[in-house]
Amino acid sequence: MGSMRLDLSGRIYPEPIDHFDRLPDSLVLLIFNRIGDVKTLGRCGVVSRRFHSLVPQVDNVIVRVDCVISDEDPASSAASSSGSSAADKSRNPASSLFRFLFSGLFKPLQSLTQLITSPPRRHSLSSNSEDLNLTSNLNGVTHHSPTQVLKNFNEIKLLRIELPSGELGIDEGTLLKWKADFGSTLDNCVILGASSVSQTAKSFEFSGACTVNNDTNGNNNGAENDNGSIPETFYTNGGLKLRVVWTISSLIAASARHYLLQPIIAEHETLKTLVLTDADEQGVLSMNEEQLEELRVKPLSVSSASKRTLVPALNMRLWYASHLELPNGMVLKGATLVAIRPSEQLKEVVGSEGNWIVSAFEEPFGTAARMLVKRRTYCLEMNSF
Repeated sequence: MGSMRLDLSGRIYPEPIDHFDRLPDSLVLLIFNRIGDVKTLGRCGVVSRRFHSLVPQVDNVIVRVDCVISDEDPASSAASSSGSSAADKSRNPASSLFRFLFSGLFKPLQSLTQLITSPPRRHSLSSNSEDLNLTSNLNGVTHHSPTQVLKNFNEIKLLRIELPSGELGIDEGTLLKWKADFGSTLDNCVILGASSVSQTAKSFEFSGACTVNNDTNGNNNGAENDNGSIPETFYTNGGLKLRVVWTISSLIAASARHYLLQPIIAEHETLKTLVLTDADEQGVLSMNEEQLEELRVKPLSVSSASKRTLVPALNMRLWYASHLELPNGMVLKGATLVAIRPSEQLKEVVGSEGNWIVSAFEEPFGTAARMLVKRRTYCLEMNSF
């Protein structure tokens, strides 16, 4: 009689079935790979033992850095108002170009070094119940560097790291974007800049022509013969100096990012693609499988002046338009495109072999690059630094 009651109870109140447990591990991993975000994966890892064992097998990971930790002592930084003002300065445009280059760059890059290469702290991606925390308030909160949070991932193939902002402080309304490919050293870099960006009232159909207006950054007045010639005022009104600062600043930022990725690349031999970008979409450093392997086997040349990869001697090609109007109505004044490769690499023509230049940027800036490379080319050289 007692057994019959137990049997009836089991039929009326069957044990709950977790249908998620019926999903194969391969399908759960596919879902985790679509998630990508390392903080969300960290939270998934504490849901169950099964999830905890599967999260380290994810091969597509995105690390979004919420803040950059200063090298200054946390106590003194929190106590002094000068610490916060210094942090604000690192985000704001510098008052002069040369101060921007040699002073404004130092602190953001120094802080980036602290963020990515800081020694291990108390927590990493593990079985503890705390959410993965990449934020900072300098009041006893544990900070995690990308190296730390990736420590327990064993199968990463595609890694994307996103910084909270670009390293280069530029004036509002100024355009500056760069994309660099690295192996053990710089393979190539493309820089797109404009002294101002505006939007016309309506979009115009692409005509392939550029018009010219005058401004204080070396741009010309009146109509320009559409041959891409640089006006004389470009050299006398600071236009050339500004482009040199853009170029050197972008190369310093790219080489600093590359240097700081070494421990991650060394620890994750399964990596096939690595991208280090920022929320402002100012700069993108990318490395493919061949370039990653080159860095692992070939010694890295380090700059003696700072913690960054040595930039080799370079050949540069420059294209310029005083007034560049894009099909979507965006107007770039003083539009400048710079394509950079090491001097030791074979020279190549712009065309089918120069796709790395025109494909460096997302739209609408990819269109701007394609328009600029049709204009007159100026060649420059730069020594290693």
